[in-house]
Amino acid sequence: MPVPAAALDLLPYVPVRKRALPPGRPRDWYITHNRRLKAMRLAIALLDSGVHLPSQARNEKIRSTARLLGIHPPSDTTCHMVRALMRYSR
Repeated sequence: MPVPAAALDLLPYVPVRKRALPPGRPRDWYITHNRRLKAMRLAIALLDSGVHLPSQARNEKIRSTARLLGIHPPSDTTCHMVRALMRYSR
């Protein structure tokens, strides 16, 4: 029996089981993949905290959000990627 849509908000968050990355790819692929995942997590956290415009997400704000989440400080490239995700999510 399906769960009603209103009840879905009440279910606790359960993280998805992590899977190993595919072997045999070039090192740059793994770096880019992990950078995109980090940027996505940070963009979601910023949007949830009320930062809705890329102009509001300065590097300092993104890095302080990463600190709150327990994520290593993002590089300038990752911060740029966070703002790009926020720009195109509208």
